[in-house]
Amino acid sequence: MELNEVLEKLPRHLMDLVIDQPYNEYTAQDHAVWRFVMRQNLDYLQHVAHPAYVDGLRKTGISIDSIPHMYGMNRILKDIGWAAVAVDGFIPPSAFMEFQAYNVLVIAADIRPIDQIEYTPAPDIIHEAAGHAPIIADDEYAEYLRRFGQLGAKAFSSAMDYKQYEAIRHLSILKADPYTPKEEIQKAEKELESIENNLGEPSEMQRIRNLHWWTVEFGLFGDLKNPKIYGAGLLSSIGESYNCLQDHVKKIPYTIDAVNYSFDITSQQPHLFVTPSFEHLNKVLDEFADTMALRTGGMNAVNQAIRSENTGTLVWNSGLQVSGTFTDVRKHDGKPVYLKTKGPTNLNYDHKELPGHSKTDYPNGFGSPIGRLKGTTRPLEHMNSSELKAAGIEKNKQVPLEFHTGVTVEGKVEDIISREGKNLLIIFSEATVKYQGEYLHIPGDGKYPMAVGESIISGFSGPADPDAFELTFNPPEEKTHKIEHNEISKRLHNLYQQVRDIRDNNYGYDHLRAIWNKVKQEYPHEWLLPMEILELVRVKNVDDSLHDELVNHLEAKREKEPEFHNLVKNGFKLLDSGIGNQTVGLKKEGV
Repeated sequence: MELNEVLEKLPRHLMDLVIDQPYNEYTAQDHAVWRFVMRQNLDYLQHVAHPAYVDGLRKTGISIDSIPHMYGMNRILKDIGWAAVAVDGFIPPSAFMEFQAYNVLVIAADIRPIDQIEYTPAPDIIHEAAGHAPIIADDEYAEYLRRFGQLGAKAFSSAMDYKQYEAIRHLSILKADPYTPKEEIQKAEKELESIENNLGEPSEMQRIRNLHWWTVEFGLFGDLKNPKIYGAGLLSSIGESYNCLQDHVKKIPYTIDAVNYSFDITSQQPHLFVTPSFEHLNKVLDEFADTMALRTGGMNAVNQAIRSENTGTLVWNSGLQVSGTFTDVRKHDGKPVYLKTKGPTNLNYDHKELPGHSKTDYPNGFGSPIGRLKGTTRPLEHMNSSELKAAGIEKNKQVPLEFHTGVTVEGKVEDIISREGKNLLIIFSEATVKYQGEYLHIPGDGKYPMAVGESIISGFSGPADPDAFELTFNPPEEKTHKIEHNEISKRLHNLYQQVRDIRDNNYGYDHLRAIWNKVKQEYPHEWLLPMEILELVRVKNVDDSLHDELVNHLEAKREKEPEFHNLVKNGFKLLDSGIGNQTVGLKKEGV
């Protein structure tokens, strides 16, 4: 992958999800699908999309004629401070958000099959490159995306969220493959439905994903009665971009209430939210952030961390950050007084691992009290050396501590770890820790590092120091299906390529009749290739009889086969509008 200054800032754990764009695997039919959608977008969306969209197409160098190459896109995107990487379909939501936080668009490398040209249940390069990329050329919106990514990457997921993600990915892979048996799709739909019926209380990630869906993916802008489109899911769907503006789709003013509206990723939306400005998006995002464990701390943060059943970080008010899988909490008056993790855990300050406190030092977990020492007015984390001594806390001395919560710690002080004038840890040997008669740590269990701090002020998903924690996002085991084309399909793609070559080279129009005869005989179901041939015949004013034959073929499809009605109608409209061999950006450079 060709790096630029944006991509060079990506953390290592995100690079595990990046793949090489399989550019040479795109067929001539794939490029024709891209071209048809992009011509429709330029024709229709220039009237109904946010003004930044068409301008963004030019700024980001998106070609109408050919599927964009990531290298070419990145040469352009770096000028607006962004970059793009290829991934395999859906990636974990937290990873998606983190890429966004680093100003990187993740682009699903595959392209929708021709039978899903109007709407696809899976992310594809049309959705990402033609939907997301152009709108980020707007500075205010790009900043919203970046801030959303920063917060979304910190949102806690639940254990059920991970199952839901895997089920959605599985279903989207099946639906995107035109050769998947219907029975397999139905089975996957039932499995997803069962999971979604048992999600329980919505997690932070579920709620913030709702906001992402109703803004970044399916957002409308401006006036309720005459909104413009800015959401990438709408911008990239020629079917839904039209449907979404019709009266039967309910338009709702965008507020924080959108977090309570779930969505079905595999079907068109019955309602959409309208924001009056991009500034308003940031206000709602801040309103939601105030409810997150990242800002609330306390039991909310503790509960979210435990419910996630995955690596999370809780922050003591001393600044100590404990990263691990939190499993247990003892409470007093509704507040946490003792926390435990299981498995590898590390201790950090300011997002950097403390020396000697890595996962190898805590392979089996970590536990510590939270609270103020009984009978003291000065918080332990703020005590200087003389105050610690006055409280009886000195190195190499046996010290009994009693917290106001009833937790007791007794042992020999080996060390006191401080940063920037705040005490973070007191290291004991041969320690005994008790709470309400229960032994939480006993002598012989090794050194006991006690976290210092009387409250949990923040919590977030993932480790505080991803590199030190050796965080990885393992690529999904189930890969997007690579469609194996049979010989019949390959011959069809060759015909698409011949038409493409004639258009690109402006030569060989006398071959169009022979190509059409093959299509007519071997591929009577085809509509897009006849439309491309008709375009060249009309633009170059060659062979009137061929022109009429193609029109009759397409009109018959439009009238007799409902699934092709809108496609053919829109194709004729494109021909009448004159949008043909136009290019936005750097076509000749392969963008």
